[in-house]
Amino acid sequence: MTEFITIATFNFAHEITVLRTILEREGIPHLFHNENLIAIDPLASLAYGGIQLKVHPNDTDRVKQILKDLNNPLSIV
Repeated sequence: MTEFITIATFNFAHEITVLRTILEREGIPHLFHNENLIAIDPLASLAYGGIQLKVHPNDTDRVKQILKDLNNPLSIV
C-alpha cells in the first residue's frame, strides 16, 4: 500500500467536521493525523503541527477540489 500524504493542515478539531462527512460520502480513504490529541488539548495544536489530512496520492486532485469548494462559500449554495 502506498503511503498516504499530507494535503492540508487544520488547527482545531471543529474545522474538519464537514470535510470528514464529504470525504466519507465520496468514498475517499483518508486519515486525520493528531485529531484526538488536538480535540483533547486544543492548545497543543501548534506544538504537534495541527491536524493533518492525509490521503492517497491518487486522490489528491479530488480532495484539493473539495477543499477549494469548501473555502468558497458561494459555490456550496
